[in-house]
Amino acid sequence: MSNSADSPGTGSRPARSRRLRPVRVLTAAVFALAGLIFFTSFDTAKGTNIRTDASLLKLSDLIQARSRGNGGLDETNAALRRDIESLAERDDGSTAAEDDRLAALEERAGTQKLTGEAVSVTLDDAPPDATAKLPGYPEPQPDYLVIHQQDLQAVVNALWEGGAEGIKVMDQRLISTSAVRCVGNTLILQGRVYSPPYRITAVGDPEKLKKVLAAAPAIQNYMVYVNVYGLGWKVEEDGTVTLPGYSGTVDLHYAEPVE
Repeated sequence: MSNSADSPGTGSRPARSRRLRPVRVLTAAVFALAGLIFFTSFDTAKGTNIRTDASLLKLSDLIQARSRGNGGLDETNAALRRDIESLAERDDGSTAAEDDRLAALEERAGTQKLTGEAVSVTLDDAPPDATAKLPGYPEPQPDYLVIHQQDLQAVVNALWEGGAEGIKVMDQRLISTSAVRCVGNTLILQGRVYSPPYRITAVGDPEKLKKVLAAAPAIQNYMVYVNVYGLGWKVEEDGTVTLPGYSGTVDLHYAEPVE
């Protein structure tokens, strides 16, 4: 026989001690953590938008910002240099021969504007979905589809060899201390950053410049990638153009031994 106290629907059930379910404990912990995160974000922001803080910007954004800043400094430096030259001319006691010699040195140094017949060369990356256009060549690796430092250097060296009187890469004049360097698929030139397409302009004899470009071994190797994978290549005669004078610093910085 069953006791009436244990039968369903009769009497009262024995009292049970209440225990929190694991799910409830986890839920409470999640809400507590979320509240802590919200409070920390509020305290850090202090009324500002922390999403736009400079420390959170992409490195590429910081590089572009610094490049624009360097460009502005170059323009300021060029304006100050013109003012100094203007003041120097007022109080200059040099002879005409000395002035002519100084002007020739400035022209050779690339700090003055240069006007003449010019040829321009444009290099560009291949399309990202490029495939081999000719039989017998492998499908391209990502490295095959971008402009490299040696490609730009090959063009610049060929133009100098062809008798170029002055060269401009993008919007900057090259001088004897200029270094054409690439990091990834971007060009870094005299403190400023550029993305392809890259345009190189040279003042000189157009026929001679084009002939040397066609004969340079490094450029012939580049042309293989142009024909097979679609790298960009264009050579144009620009007629008469004026290259800007170099406006950056001309001071040389070098290491010194520690005594």
